[in-house]
Amino acid sequence: MTSCALLFPGQGSQEAGMGRELAEARPEAMTLWKRAEAISGLPLREIYWEGDAAAMSDTRALQPALTVVNINLWRELAGKVRPCAAAGHSLGEFSALAAAEVLDPETVLQIVSLRGRLMADGTGSMAAILKMKQEDVEALAREAAVEADALLIVANYNPPAQFVVSGHRDAVALACQKAKEHRGRAIELKVSGAFHSPMMEKASRELEPLLRKAVWRKPQFPVYCNLHGRAVTDGESAKESLLKQMTSSVLWIETVRNQYADGVRRWVEVGPKAVLGKMVPACLNHLDEAARQELRVELVNSLESVENFSA
Repeated sequence: MTSCALLFPGQGSQEAGMGRELAEARPEAMTLWKRAEAISGLPLREIYWEGDAAAMSDTRALQPALTVVNINLWRELAGKVRPCAAAGHSLGEFSALAAAEVLDPETVLQIVSLRGRLMADGTGSMAAILKMKQEDVEALAREAAVEADALLIVANYNPPAQFVVSGHRDAVALACQKAKEHRGRAIELKVSGAFHSPMMEKASRELEPLLRKAVWRKPQFPVYCNLHGRAVTDGESAKESLLKQMTSSVLWIETVRNQYADGVRRWVEVGPKAVLGKMVPACLNHLDEAARQELRVELVNSLESVENFSA
């Protein structure tokens, strides 16, 4: 058995047919799909297994469905790996907490189903800003916010030269224009609100009672949180972090770099397709070539990949 850090993806990792093969092969996996459908009130298997593109991007369905896929894959992999840590990107953080047994799957499905409904009613927008340095994106966001007289923040610190801004629509549009003027690239995202910004404050307050009601246990292994990028090793700290997650930036670069600093050299992404694993080398671009050669990144997204997983 080997030691590694688990990575669980969030919104944007969904795809048609995700989780179907595993659910049809494992009754317990199918049971989790049915439970998610009962909790969310949505026909999740019909949406994702029949491949309705528009419905698949609806955060109300996406959040419980992707969480089911992540958790089912982890359950299948669990006997073959000894995690030294875990992290999840935005929504994926709840899968990481489930894997570390901080929250039970039933509670996680209740939380993400409500979270999806609340986020679907948001306002504002988001845009990916590419091919620009972090300090330049931060400056651009400040300028656009002042000129538009509206809220705008850097919401996702993904790999260097891949950031996401979030806020009022006018400010986001202005940021996109400024990015192009600075020879960057801007892509407005198809989302229902300004996620990971103060514009999610109302949704965060409405989610808070369910988070506080949940039983938060000591993690079986450290979970690195989006809020600050550092590991938490007790349930109370995990809860406090999640209470602020919806209104705060996702510090993914710091998360990966802190894991590396704490000794992680192997990462396993547990989800439908390769997203976070591709970010690992980019987040660690400050390393020399010899150190980069030590990095190992893998994807577990199917029964076959679990069977082929090597310690």
